[in-house]
Amino acid sequence: MNRLILSLQNLFISYGFNPLEQVAYYVSLGVGLLFTILYTYQYIYILIAIFHKPLSYPATDQSKRYGVLIAARNEEQVLPELLKSLLGQTYPADKIDIFVVADNCTDRTADVARALGATVYERQNKEKVGKGYALEFLFQNIERDKGLRFYDAYMVFDADNVLRKNYVEEMDKAYCAGNHVLTSYRNSKNYGKTWVSAGYALWFMRESRHLNNPRSILHTSAAISGTGFLIDSGIIERNGGWKHFLLTEDIEFTADCITHGESVGYCHNAELFDEQPETFRQSWRQRSRWAKGFFQVFHGYGGGLFKGSFKLQWACYDMMMNIMPAFLLSLIQITSVTTLLLINLFVNHFVSFPILKCYLLFFAFGYGLVFIIGLITMITEWKKIHYKKWRVVMHLFSFPIFMLSYIPISFCALFARVEWKPITHKYAVRTEDIEGQAKGKNISATEVPFRTEEAETDGKNQ
Repeated sequence: MNRLILSLQNLFISYGFNPLEQVAYYVSLGVGLLFTILYTYQYIYILIAIFHKPLSYPATDQSKRYGVLIAARNEEQVLPELLKSLLGQTYPADKIDIFVVADNCTDRTADVARALGATVYERQNKEKVGKGYALEFLFQNIERDKGLRFYDAYMVFDADNVLRKNYVEEMDKAYCAGNHVLTSYRNSKNYGKTWVSAGYALWFMRESRHLNNPRSILHTSAAISGTGFLIDSGIIERNGGWKHFLLTEDIEFTADCITHGESVGYCHNAELFDEQPETFRQSWRQRSRWAKGFFQVFHGYGGGLFKGSFKLQWACYDMMMNIMPAFLLSLIQITSVTTLLLINLFVNHFVSFPILKCYLLFFAFGYGLVFIIGLITMITEWKKIHYKKWRVVMHLFSFPIFMLSYIPISFCALFARVEWKPITHKYAVRTEDIEGQAKGKNISATEVPFRTEEAETDGKNQ
């Protein structure tokens, strides 16, 4: 070992400089150039979103019939507001049927849903856990009771969602315009509660306005993100129900659509709100599942996406860039520079500032890049951010930290065993309550047991 160290030291002296520093420089430069080449198109997306209005679709005769699917696990607190927002849609109520799967519930979720007119199927299965299995169960029951083609299309929501009154109407317009798979604009209930919830909210707004929106303008494929999406019943029938069970079933479904030539459309005028985690611990757990799910999707669909990219199918390339390379490039950069830093410390017994500078510049570059993305999103979506504006600006500075934390989360998820676990939702609010936050009104967590409107009236009469 001593001879090796001495040989390396003599090598450095003979060169007259530290070759490790040169290697660190060229690794950093190479990764930076490759990252720029691979992702410059997303900045073009931003320009398109800024200078081109989101697509609008013509009015329809509103004759299509929709099945609304909600997977709920112990959601008795927040589910009523979603159901009420569905019942208050501008689209004809007799064309919307609501189905709820009470999935491994131990509370009154099923009773809450039935009280507000939903058809409820109760499921108990501790082995097959996750939204994908819940959706499979729902489609199996609908096929048995009505037939999958009884509905023209299905819309999928999470129990914590709340919808704008025109949500179904706008999705119907986009569907009738020829989009057999659709996603919508994703806003948040609790934008400014913590820096974590603000990080989620700003990123989902960015996905909607600056990724999915320009994709729809360019007539390429958008990507489904969690909730608020539509599927033509013919696709469900062709697939034999729901067949996507990875940890990120939404990304899996998107990748499956794209590799089979089915584009995902986007409806900017259909807006929903959902609740974001507020603690970093919750966020770490959730994003670990997402990261693991991305790895699973890349393993299962990466080959097909690569082949499509090689055939110049833009949607395949775009999707492939979204599920893996950014993390791989970051990992290569950090691992390489850290290794060189440690080798230099071991051989020369001092910390090399040029190597350390490469390491620090990586994070400075990443922070600045994400900050600019967040700033542009904040400006373009200013009117849609319903919170105290000074807090919105303050949370902009923590947004890059939130996003860069994906690097250690993804690294840990690569080796850890990750399972689906529910996150408790606590904000039972209307869209009016959410908008009121911009005027200083506060939304608070509810601990009050659910009561039907009829029960509340009876109580007042007494």
